[in-house]
Amino acid sequence: MYKLYQKREVLFAVGWILVYCLVLAPIRGRFGDASPWMLLALLAVAAVITVFVKRNHLEKKYGLKGWPKDAKRYLHFLPMLLLATGNVWDGFEPSEQGLGLVFAVLSMLVVGYVEEMIFRGFLFRAMLPESGVKVSIIVVALTFGVGHFVNLFTGQATWVTVMQVLFAVAWGFLFTMAFYKSESMLPGVLAHSLNNALSLFGRDTTAGDWAYIGTTIVVSLVYCLFLAKLPEHKAVAAQTE
Repeated sequence: MYKLYQKREVLFAVGWILVYCLVLAPIRGRFGDASPWMLLALLAVAAVITVFVKRNHLEKKYGLKGWPKDAKRYLHFLPMLLLATGNVWDGFEPSEQGLGLVFAVLSMLVVGYVEEMIFRGFLFRAMLPESGVKVSIIVVALTFGVGHFVNLFTGQATWVTVMQVLFAVAWGFLFTMAFYKSESMLPGVLAHSLNNALSLFGRDTTAGDWAYIGTTIVVSLVYCLFLAKLPEHKAVAAQTE
């Protein structure tokens, strides 16, 4: 695994995306989010990613060293964290009950970590030196969004999937910009995991969903423009030279 990472880092990242889509999507489609099998599969993927990063001392590269000390500079990531609660703005209505809800919540929390590491970590960091900042951010955000089309193979309705893709593209830009500017993966993981978990508790209405998507797109645009104007850390600037 490490040899592929050293020689073909982009291919390494794409390989992880394929593993995530082709292995976990069928498990989710067969057993659902409330299944212990889905949780175990996600934990296995998360464990492999974490061991790889720690064994090769890549924590700093992938932003796992800690929360940014200068969080005030990024408005304490409040726009991103507040948006993460949007699934319950329209009220509470849990989609699962009992132990199934516990499994589903834990699975959604792990998904936040795994997806951030694969897309913002592996793919973005792999592309950055060769493709530059703008292209890398655009490709990662679009790839993250389009990747949600895989939910069609889990039996999800087409219109729901389209909504998720639009929603995910907006979040993709937001997560990538926050990671690039702060050099920390943790705010994105927290917001992503929180958003996923709360999706299990929110009341599902078409009007409410579209309102949340529209708000996410607008806030993401404004916050990304704000982040783009912030001076880069020396370490970040050096990676793109």
